[in-house]
Amino acid sequence: MAKYMLIMRGTDESYANLANADFNEVLETMGKFNDELIRAGVLLAAEGLDDPTEGVVVDFTGETPVVTDGPYGETKELFAGYYILDVASKQEAIEWAKRAPLTAGTKTEIRRVPSIEEFPQDNEWIQKERAWREQTGQL
Repeated sequence: MAKYMLIMRGTDESYANLANADFNEVLETMGKFNDELIRAGVLLAAEGLDDPTEGVVVDFTGETPVVTDGPYGETKELFAGYYILDVASKQEAIEWAKRAPLTAGTKTEIRRVPSIEEFPQDNEWIQKERAWREQTGQL
């Protein structure tokens, strides 16, 4: 099994469609999909993100970090939410992503989440992270 992150990216079209949607219907549809993921035993985490106007960007392009209040960037650059799934393959992650009941225009990026075992185990910082994960029940 491997972890995959499904990153939902909004577009101008999807944000417009969502603004016109019945919120209770959206909750019902997403709730059913989330329940499917739970029953299949593949859901590790899922969250929607707040409106981009509430966010900030910390930009490290210059010598010192610059903080800018939202909204920021182009719509296509913004994450709307994410899922983390524990599935057997990238193909299985793709199949789940294709079934997600997302607003028309939304795009989903799928990225594998490397496990801690893939990093040098003799590294001091990896050892500290492993100990923290064990303490918190993540390993």
